[in-house]
Amino acid sequence: MMPNCVAQAFEAAIAEAWRFVGQTAPNPAVGCTLLDEAGEVLIVAAHHRAGQLHAERLALEQAKRAGVFGRVHTAVVTLEPCNHTGRTRPCTEALLESPVQTVWIGCPDPNPHVAGGGAAALTKAGVSVRWLAESPNGADLAARCRALLAPFAMRMTQGRPWITVKQALDQHGSMVPPAGKTTFTTPESLRFAHALRRATDLVITGTGTVVADNPSFTVRHVQDHAERRRDLVVCGHSAHVSTHWLEQARTRFDVYFCPDIQKLPALLAETTALWAMVEAGPGVLAALREQNLWDDWLTIRQDAQGADHFSVTTRHATTPLALFSEWARCAEE
Repeated sequence: MMPNCVAQAFEAAIAEAWRFVGQTAPNPAVGCTLLDEAGEVLIVAAHHRAGQLHAERLALEQAKRAGVFGRVHTAVVTLEPCNHTGRTRPCTEALLESPVQTVWIGCPDPNPHVAGGGAAALTKAGVSVRWLAESPNGADLAARCRALLAPFAMRMTQGRPWITVKQALDQHGSMVPPAGKTTFTTPESLRFAHALRRATDLVITGTGTVVADNPSFTVRHVQDHAERRRDLVVCGHSAHVSTHWLEQARTRFDVYFCPDIQKLPALLAETTALWAMVEAGPGVLAALREQNLWDDWLTIRQDAQGADHFSVTTRHATTPLALFSEWARCAEE
């Protein structure tokens, strides 16, 4: 049975990792909480971006700076600690060089080349390894850890980013805003849409949307990650968009054109993006449906009174959309 202090530690680790979703690619967003023997939280940390310390190492370094390193007893991590050397040394080494005696793990590593290696290395060294999913009271938290990891797992297993379609419809089912307006959704829905942009690494659109809306695809209504540069994939030919728009887009994005949407999976595979957001018109959306090239579909529908309603269709057992506060308002279809 998972103790209450461990459950709270997982809550804190997930929340901290969620703050950095959208800037860690190609690495996953991971959170770590360190507890003392009595279950008191000492440190909560998360991986910030590629090339910087992983969550476990950062947490242990912060414990040293805070003067509590010697009290560390339990590490709670949303993802199995790595046991291989990339830009940084393995997190298993850092844990084994610490006083940690127990490690609680939210999700196994989805990378088929390294899965299980971190937990096995810790166990072999005498550390007690506990899996959240094996705890009778851990199902909900395990699902949230899987939701946090879903974009990275998609990249590891399918070689492409997780794809979320965002579609806004008026009361008549139209995607076209009234004359003189660029949107018909409420401020709350705009905030949700821009929070989704912030969490993603890549935007997929079409030349028709570019011509009709002159979109910037910047993150507004919420604060974006500092100095964040994303990918932008435009379905269609570059000749069909204005030079001015393209010049402006390239100041903020790495821009790719995809004249043949059947080649979109291969193009996406060449990027490092973990999570892609589709903001496009009916033609692109129909093509994505035909190819089954989407993972979840967020629909924002406005009723006759001007209120918005959220619904989500997902093709998987979990979705990273479940970690947004707006998820409580989403009807699952």
